[in-house]
Amino acid sequence: MQSESLFIEKENYQLHLKRFYTTENAPSVFLVHGSIEDGKIFYSKSGKGFAPFLAENGFDVFVADLRGRGKSKPHPSRENNFGMASAFEEDIPDFIAKIKSITGKEPDHWVSHSWGGVHLMAYLAKNEAPNLKSMVFFGSKRDIRVRNFKKLLIVDLLWFGFCTFLAKTKGYLPARQYKIGSSDEAKDYFLEVNKWVRSREWKDLRDGFDYADALQTKAVPPILSITGANDMQIGHPVDCKRLLKEIGDQDNFTFKVIGKKQGYKHDYDHINLLTHRDAKADHFREVLEWLKSI
Repeated sequence: MQSESLFIEKENYQLHLKRFYTTENAPSVFLVHGSIEDGKIFYSKSGKGFAPFLAENGFDVFVADLRGRGKSKPHPSRENNFGMASAFEEDIPDFIAKIKSITGKEPDHWVSHSWGGVHLMAYLAKNEAPNLKSMVFFGSKRDIRVRNFKKLLIVDLLWFGFCTFLAKTKGYLPARQYKIGSSDEAKDYFLEVNKWVRSREWKDLRDGFDYADALQTKAVPPILSITGANDMQIGHPVDCKRLLKEIGDQDNFTFKVIGKKQGYKHDYDHINLLTHRDAKADHFREVLEWLKSI
């Protein structure tokens, strides 16, 4: 397996795209991470993770570092601020164009973790993707309505409370410093994500464009959405399943909970659904077979 770092140079920033592949001219997969994290949710320094796993099994894999995350520079700061729409109106189109320049076509499959799924669907609501064959969501939801103690502690008190205070006072969210995430977040991006998470309607914060309504009128490709049985707050099964309903609940949508009760080795949570050492032999293989069947 080979890997390389690709960079997209813009006027005031640089985007990073990590590629893993064994052979060229293979089906291509585009992976997008969620909030307060970067592309390394899909791979490790030692070459483990979902992205290398796909490459080892015949896919040409491209992992994004959205603006300011990972090796995309500069990182968020009081001086480097940007909004959420930068991800699906600028970064994702630039990544797709870069992939097309390498492979000769837009990516065949899209994969996301957590909020990355919202970015991809927001992009799809306003753009055509004629080459797109399927999508895979790992713990992706658009809003959070579940009620339990972990949600109260992590989402309401930590995320909406303490993290909002940090973002407003420091001019960005220093998630790495406070060990609440692997990547810092721009202030406007963070605050705008919060508005969507809390809203019953999925509308643009600038002009009111209704993303859910637009997606319900489109022929969305097959989606496999999975989440961990122990994900009680960030990607609770109830919230993840509702995202599929919000975008049309088509017959080609498949939803699965990954836990012991469902026959898997562990009750996975929001992060180790992708990072657990047993994931490769447990549910990664199942996702691989689903992708190959499309």
